[in-house]
Amino acid sequence: MDLIPSFSVDHTRIVPGIFTSRVDTLGDEKVTTYDVRVTRPNSEPAVDVAAMHSLEHIIATYLRNDPIWKDQIIYWGPMGCLTGFYLIMKGNLAPREIFELLLGAFRSVQDYEEVPGALPVNCGNYLMHNLNMAKWYAGRFADYLAENADRDEIFEYPRSERLVTEDGRQFFDS
Repeated sequence: MDLIPSFSVDHTRIVPGIFTSRVDTLGDEKVTTYDVRVTRPNSEPAVDVAAMHSLEHIIATYLRNDPIWKDQIIYWGPMGCLTGFYLIMKGNLAPREIFELLLGAFRSVQDYEEVPGALPVNCGNYLMHNLNMAKWYAGRFADYLAENADRDEIFEYPRSERLVTEDGRQFFDS
């Protein structure tokens, strides 16, 4: 069985950054899934779940209200491992082309006094939010992005390879 693309990334070498996870064609249109990795997997703690939930609400609100990008945003949501988010957009832009959008989104978290949509009528777990921790993670990640914008490794996945023997057996190796 083939590994899905996100499992072919070497998670022992990935650093926080913005990566193209996959590109799909739907009809005549390209749709790109981005991996927005906030913490380093397996070596830094995962993002606090309540902070992750707040970041999901705030950044989704920011992205869907951005006057330039809002019509290209399809989805913003957390990874199950709580080390980052998936952003799905129309088109096929390189991660560097959406850098400023995401830097602005994470920087905007500092401006919020309350989490949008954090009421029982709007949210399935409205009590599970932590705005102060969300601000801390967002500020940390935005500073990291700004400081490392010239480094290729925050835009290019470290890939793992599957070795295939002559008789067709596959081995996963990083």
